[in-house]
Amino acid sequence: MHYANAILHHTSYTDIIAIGMTGYKDISGKIHHQIGVYFVSKDNFGVGQKVGEFSDFSFLTLENFDSFIETVKNLKLSPEEQERIKAQKEREIDESLTKLNNNIYQNEKGLGENDRVYLVAAAIIATLGVSGKVPPLEKDDLKYTSETGNNTDGKIIIRKIEDFLEEKKLPKDKKDLILRTLSNTLLAENINKIIDGETQLKRVFVKIIDDIGIYYKIGLTTDFTGKLFNEMYGWLGFSQDKLNDVVLTPSYISTLLVKLARVNKDSFVWDFATGSAGLLVAAMNEMLIDAKNTIKSPDELTQKQLAIKAEQLMGIELLSSVYMLAILNMILMGDGSSNILNKDSLLDFDGNYGFGKTNEKFPADAFILNPPYSADGNGMIFVEKALNMMHKGYAAIIIQNSAGSGRAEDFNKRILEKHTLVASIKMPKDIFIGKSAVQTNIYVFKIAEKHHPEEMVKFIDFTDDGYTRASRKKAKASSNLKDTNKAKERYAEIVNLVRFGKSKLNIFTEKEYYENTIDPTNGEDWNQSAPIDTKPTLKDFKKTVSDYLAWEVSNILKNDKDDSLGK
Repeated sequence: MHYANAILHHTSYTDIIAIGMTGYKDISGKIHHQIGVYFVSKDNFGVGQKVGEFSDFSFLTLENFDSFIETVKNLKLSPEEQERIKAQKEREIDESLTKLNNNIYQNEKGLGENDRVYLVAAAIIATLGVSGKVPPLEKDDLKYTSETGNNTDGKIIIRKIEDFLEEKKLPKDKKDLILRTLSNTLLAENINKIIDGETQLKRVFVKIIDDIGIYYKIGLTTDFTGKLFNEMYGWLGFSQDKLNDVVLTPSYISTLLVKLARVNKDSFVWDFATGSAGLLVAAMNEMLIDAKNTIKSPDELTQKQLAIKAEQLMGIELLSSVYMLAILNMILMGDGSSNILNKDSLLDFDGNYGFGKTNEKFPADAFILNPPYSADGNGMIFVEKALNMMHKGYAAIIIQNSAGSGRAEDFNKRILEKHTLVASIKMPKDIFIGKSAVQTNIYVFKIAEKHHPEEMVKFIDFTDDGYTRASRKKAKASSNLKDTNKAKERYAEIVNLVRFGKSKLNIFTEKEYYENTIDPTNGEDWNQSAPIDTKPTLKDFKKTVSDYLAWEVSNILKNDKDDSLGK
């Protein structure tokens, strides 16, 4: 299984059958042997599943081989096993990224903040490869030459990236933009200079591949570069007042937003502040799962999967270094990068497809967002623009909760003139622990339906979401987030409560779930909570009387004792 994982890591093969035999001679000279047969693939995260028990190799003969392969094809991990393995791999990724971060930051001098991001992105793209078309770049392909022509390490990496992007049929404009951005770092003279027999570029390349290569090669359906970004957080040089603008959404929150926006295989999803594309990764996962569960024709499913990645996702990101991570993330996910745009969504985006069908509007019907809170209205300016460009569907945003209680009053009024606030969910304050400490709410909207004054809004206190979080500074990455109180069940219940109402109350009670109207002309009443009943009950009265009588008796006994002592 070790060598099978090496094949996953170093080649474009995605499914490997690993067969091993060991044996020994006993004291009489008789040979004893044991055979192990395992299936190792990207789909099972490289873990390996036992195919069966075999005493010889006859399962590989011509007459038995088809039956053997059919057995392999029917091997499946249960959803619980998949979730457990994925969680384990994600913990390993966190630890490996921390190691990589510290290594490069401490030992590789002369690299600017953005250079480090671009080197990681370039190394990953160059080593992905395309099966049968573009072999992955290997460490030994970098030849330590100092030629000024086409054989510097930087040139070799650029050519490999160019071949990969060409084979992936990325639009020319996007391909040119990626190559131009990465070339500024990869072709720099200092990084290609040979010192002690190798270049700094090769040394960094090897570190990247050794530390994290195994994880992005086994096909985890996760926001890989979101994790990467959070580890490279200190590299990007953001000032303290910009921290909220670059803190990325945890993956479980991204999935919650996607479900609240009712994303399915036919959705057209966009995000106006894309970051590392973590929200779009979550949306893509949800869409692909829905397609797999509902489409029975393999050919139709393949076409739908391609359409989801190429035509049904749209992201806009202004910061160039973060934009490269978004591109990388979607390439790693099988390439939904076609419509990830490096633009200002407020000033430069007209709602059209970014590549391919550039004269057509993107027919968005699902909007998900974690905006920069320093923007107007704590970021509600993004919400207003996006919602007003949509004609149907739902939106789910996570935002600083002061946006709903006065900081975005004018934006909120205008939004409710055209759209309906469905729910307001108060989130745990420590979601972004170690990065930022702000109180956030999730707001859910129904698009293109004016908010009626009698519309009942669902207010949910979700501050106890079942997770216990530890600051990254005080705990290992593997223990940052723990399910200590039915977290998964709580997140599922929140989705049902928003969609179906209080009939779905199970873990939560009417202390956390409250329905009430808002004034569409107010804009400051989006953060309500269940009223506390201060009216005393008969039980309260009895307790008060009981406490009073106990106090009276205590005083009488005390006075009697004092009198007897006085005599």
